Amino acid sequence: MINFTVNQIAEIIQGEIIGSTDSSIFSFKPLETAEKGDLTFYYNEKYEQLFKNSQATCIIVSKTNESSPSTNQVYIKVDKPYEGFVKLLKIIDKEKKIGRCGVHASAVIGKNVTIHENVFVAPNCVIGDNCILKSGVELMPSVILYESVEIGNNSVINSNVTIYQEVKIGNNCIVHAGAVIGSDGFGYIENKFDGSFDKVPQLGNVILEDFVEIGANATIDRALIGSTIIRKGTKIDNLVHIAHNCEIGENNGIAAQTGISGSVSTGKRNRYGGQVGIAGHLEIADDVTILAQSGISKTIPNKGIYFGSPAKEHLKAFKIEAVLRRLPELNSEVERNSKEIIKLKEKIGD
Repeated sequence: MINFTVNQIAEIIQGEIIGSTDSSIFSFKPLETAEKGDLTFYYNEKYEQLFKNSQATCIIVSKTNESSPSTNQVYIKVDKPYEGFVKLLKIIDKEKKIGRCGVHASAVIGKNVTIHENVFVAPNCVIGDNCILKSGVELMPSVILYESVEIGNNSVINSNVTIYQEVKIGNNCIVHAGAVIGSDGFGYIENKFDGSFDKVPQLGNVILEDFVEIGANATIDRALIGSTIIRKGTKIDNLVHIAHNCEIGENNGIAAQTGISGSVSTGKRNRYGGQVGIAGHLEIADDVTILAQSGISKTIPNKGIYFGSPAKEHLKAFKIEAVLRRLPELNSEVERNSKEIIKLKEKIGD
């Protein structure tokens, strides 16, 4: 439950009020379900009908919007409605965390553990020897930290996350429920005689730099030696797998079910759609976008948008896809032309 006045909201998002300023807001909802007492936002013309029919008390709209609010409704005009709405959500989220501090009695704390001020450790957490939890860290219920894990200021580790030994997590990171950070890389030597496997010890670690976010049930393998590194600002979606010794560049965005094989190095500001697969030991340049379900089998040295399996520059890939979809018709046309050629040859022969 929230309680804002229209004036308070306008002040927070620096917007212009169109309509009554007396209303109070008790909830945030989407355009299609918002009712009296709710706030919502409108920024895309494809939702125009929902906007016109919305029963919300308050709607954040663009400064360029020329509509007038209905009776008992108010608009707040800003440059970017969605960003204004997100600003409000951040305030609500921050308020929810106020007062969350202390170590629950059911937590198991190892030897030589350093816990700084304002740390929250929820029920049933297990913290191994020599771990360091810096100021503002939050461990939600049933988090498991192996020995010598370090977690930076204001990072949040959600329920049922397991973090293996010697993993280092930077400041302001978020790891969502069920993620596993630092599990063994997939390293084996195959016996040529009987096909059995001899496990190679994985003695490295994982490093998450500042402002990294890891999605639910994602897995990041520790390095064979050295470190698997996720650079500053990267956001990783649910169910992503990153293998041993990868180095993921700054501010990458990696969508769900993407798999990145071992020793891949990516540039800055890369964007990977869902279910992208990247083969091992490749390098990806800065500012590369790889569209969903693409397969990367070779190094990508130049920025751009890529699609397909094997991936190609996206416009070329789309043209190939368009031709492939016409193959049945093209095949029929070739068969007809072949028959006509045979008939012509027979006539010429006669």
